Amino acid sequence: MFISTRGRYALRVLVDMAEQQRDGYIPLKEIAERQEISEKYLESIVKELVKNGVVVGVRGKGGGYRLCRSPEQINVGDILLYMEGSLSPVACLESGAPPCARSASCRTLQFWRGLDEAIRSYAAGYVLADLMQRDDDGNDYVI
Repeated sequence: MFISTRGRYALRVLVDMAEQQRDGYIPLKEIAERQEISEKYLESIVKELVKNGVVVGVRGKGGGYRLCRSPEQINVGDILLYMEGSLSPVACLESGAPPCARSASCRTLQFWRGLDEAIRSYAAGYVLADLMQRDDDGNDYVI
């Protein structure tokens, strides 16, 4: 399993939006500058987030994007699925995959199923609010 820049950047954008929340909408240009990501590339990411009901956008003066739900209600595993399409470590476990002709004799299938479940469970155990928490423990050592 490999999480692409689309998945990683989507999480960064959502954390940024959650931290910058205000009454209005956040221009994509501001997010792109803060995150040092191409605005054009972010447009494709945000388009997918809008399609899946995670963010809403408004065009024109005062326009931009904002979260549709609170950070506590946005699941990280869902975001990664929207952006990646699959989190499965092997093709035979992807949703909608045709049955594998070797599954009855596959000596590694149990391992792949366990890894698949661990990945899904771990990702589903996080919400956007969790990613907003700063963990600075141990970073106070001064010479």
